Amino acid sequence: MALVKSGWLWRQSSILRRWKRNWFVLYLDGSLVYYHDETQRDMDGRIHIKYSCRDVRIGRECKDVQPPEGRSRDCLLTVVLRDGSKTTLCAESEDDAVAWKMAVLEAKSTPVHVYDPYDDDYYQTVPLDSHQAAYISSGHYGHQYGGGWPGGPGEGWPGPY
Repeated sequence: MALVKSGWLWRQSSILRRWKRNWFVLYLDGSLVYYHDETQRDMDGRIHIKYSCRDVRIGRECKDVQPPEGRSRDCLLTVVLRDGSKTTLCAESEDDAVAWKMAVLEAKSTPVHVYDPYDDDYYQTVPLDSHQAAYISSGHYGHQYGGGWPGGPGEGWPGPY
């Protein structure tokens, strides 16, 4: 999975509104994953940016949020999700907050590319959303649309479908 950006960010908890420092990794497929530390062994959470993100706000756009002690409001970053919830983050600097916003927006808008490793001519861009899934098949087990497996549907399999 292609890495877009990684680094330390402060994350505000949703219930007690306390700030916790996490190691964040943003992947090109739109996964924003946060870990306990940079070893990336203990995942604390994940946000599916491509499917869930409605908006990204930084700095003074982050209303009603107090940054962690010793941090500037200009370092704030809020990811507004489609369900109305928000994930509030704080970067190390204003420039880093801008860089994270640009990276999140890039990951949100970058389409996923699908190719069939068994067919050199098959390559397409699939605009994924929460109602679609991409399946890649080797083509060895059934027709592209009829699908199936040896002895399965489409190949004389008598069982219920």
